[in-house]
Amino acid sequence: MLSPVPAALAHWKDLCLDAADADRAMAFWAPLLGLHPERRDNGDGVMRGERPEATVWVNRVPEPKSGKNRVHLDLVAGDLVKDTAALVSAGAIHLPAFAPNDDWEVLADPEGNELCLFPPTSRETGRPQPTALVVDSPRPVEAAAWWAGVLGARQGDDEEAPARWLLDVPGLPFDVWKFVGVEDPKTVKNRWHWDVTADSLGALVERGATVLRALDDEIRWTVMADPEGNEFCVFID
Repeated sequence: MLSPVPAALAHWKDLCLDAADADRAMAFWAPLLGLHPERRDNGDGVMRGERPEATVWVNRVPEPKSGKNRVHLDLVAGDLVKDTAALVSAGAIHLPAFAPNDDWEVLADPEGNELCLFPPTSRETGRPQPTALVVDSPRPVEAAAWWAGVLGARQGDDEEAPARWLLDVPGLPFDVWKFVGVEDPKTVKNRWHWDVTADSLGALVERGATVLRALDDEIRWTVMADPEGNEFCVFID
């Protein structure tokens, strides 16, 4: 069963990754996501594809990764064993202890950012394909409902699983947006975050978002956080 689609307050724009070394991050992620890397004059980077919504900005940051990421990507393998080995050869770290069973593999990129690699589906992939944006949450159903209301998406539901995922997110370059239940609280800034466009900030604030940094002379966007503290940037249309 699918929930009714609410009116959107914002629209997906793109994804961002914090990295100590933008070149190293792009060397790993660009071929994995099927994107083309571009190095910017300030040392940051951007990876672009055929769809603007698939763009990933890579922002250099001084602080190293700390703890498990609360945001990660799921990918579907062309061949689980071969693709796992290929990613390790490309600099990934295999984390078999983090996989609850043999159904999928958990790896980390060269800077420690986790990703999950799932077996092939009936759909021919050829190479690993990004399939889901995943966010840890102490209240995954409520978090999914909040973002469904913001983005005008459908909140998936069935009799055997809670409604903790989003379907039909306009512009999202993944099949699904998942929220996974965890008990630990958020303590540091997310290494992955997303950008959205909106007509104004007021409706987002009324819904429970918080302004972390307002638009100023240095940035042309507003940094906000959802009710669970997940950062996202808002560009006013």
